[in-house]
Amino acid sequence: MDRIRLVGGNELRGEIPISGAKNAALPLMIASLLTDEPLVLQNVPRLADVKQLERILENHGVDIAVHGRRRGEDDGAGQRMTFHAADIVDTTAPYELVSVMRASFWVIGPLLARAHEARVSLPGGCAIGTRPVDLFLFGLRELGAQIEIDEGYVVAKAPKGGLVGAHIVLPKVSVGATHTLLMAATLAHGVTVIKNAAMEPEITNVAECLVAMGARISGIGTRMLTIEGVSRLHGATVDVIPDRIETGTFAMATAMTGGDVLLRGARREHLRAALDILGRTGVELSQEDAGLRVRRNGNGIQPVDVETEPFPGFPTDLQAQFMALMTMSSGVSNIRETIFENRYMHVAELARFGADIRVEGQMATITGKSELKGAQVMATDLRASVSLVIAGLAARGETVVNRIYHLDRGFERLEDKLSRCGAEIERVAG
Repeated sequence: MDRIRLVGGNELRGEIPISGAKNAALPLMIASLLTDEPLVLQNVPRLADVKQLERILENHGVDIAVHGRRRGEDDGAGQRMTFHAADIVDTTAPYELVSVMRASFWVIGPLLARAHEARVSLPGGCAIGTRPVDLFLFGLRELGAQIEIDEGYVVAKAPKGGLVGAHIVLPKVSVGATHTLLMAATLAHGVTVIKNAAMEPEITNVAECLVAMGARISGIGTRMLTIEGVSRLHGATVDVIPDRIETGTFAMATAMTGGDVLLRGARREHLRAALDILGRTGVELSQEDAGLRVRRNGNGIQPVDVETEPFPGFPTDLQAQFMALMTMSSGVSNIRETIFENRYMHVAELARFGADIRVEGQMATITGKSELKGAQVMATDLRASVSLVIAGLAARGETVVNRIYHLDRGFERLEDKLSRCGAEIERVAG
């Protein structure tokens, strides 16, 4: 397997283009199953998860085209892609495809809505927790679907004539369930209300895409979505929003190493809670026309306590990166992880740098050190992987991050973006 080798100690200075959001691109791609007309997505990131979902959609009969660069477009621009599901030829999403990426389970909503049936493999657990699909199935049953579990597959059938609008109260905020039920409800008969819906910017991006395709949705960006079903959706052209997790990650890398970086295309309103926290550590943040500028002043990193929450709170997907930052703070900080039950797997790897971290249940207590030392470390999941890179950028000496395929799932050209800003970082082929 490939590895990343880096030598710490360099400040980051320059400009980093923020890629399209993976967590928006994937459900937007899945939304193409809802119409027999082409859906054009712009600013799609070049990621392993995107390629995997392409294979899954092609299995259902979606034709996919990747368009070339346009005149004047820089090399940091995302892909322009067309997804055309003229005919759904297969309503089964097999285990060997779904097991690789959990978000692929979301195809169950559009398949049920348009083809009135679906057979989708249960996704199973993952490194950061079990994340069951019970909320998905609860909501789809509320829409009238008959659902059985057969040999590891969810077998779902819509009532004769299609899904039926319903009043759905989710017992827990779930991004995946909200995406799935929102897409399914667009073609259901009657009105659907989803209460306690997730309100992440990625949900808004998908909802606005569905509206552009002819869906009737109100309450976008709130905890209650109202969807008036329509008989069909049409094609559209939609931009994938900038990746707020990538934005936060590079902001924390700049805070960790010092320097001055413009995160081109970043939107502060998508990450206000995390950026407010980052500002309390002593980092200067300013919104410019081209994006978000991040500077670390000459003072040390101040310790700050954090608790992860659904949007608009501090994102769980930035918890590992913030922990890396706190390992070099000038005091003691606490992080409480409330979203996933097993998201402290990076603690043992950060300890290899010399970090002082104690975990008790959901709480991690970090006592900052004046210096970290480079180490051989192992990536355990997507966000944990990049926290090790952040630590290595500031550590004295050489760091090697092994098993970096996790990084390729969610970060586009990571080493290239960092090296352009002065980091000594390279990919070493396996």
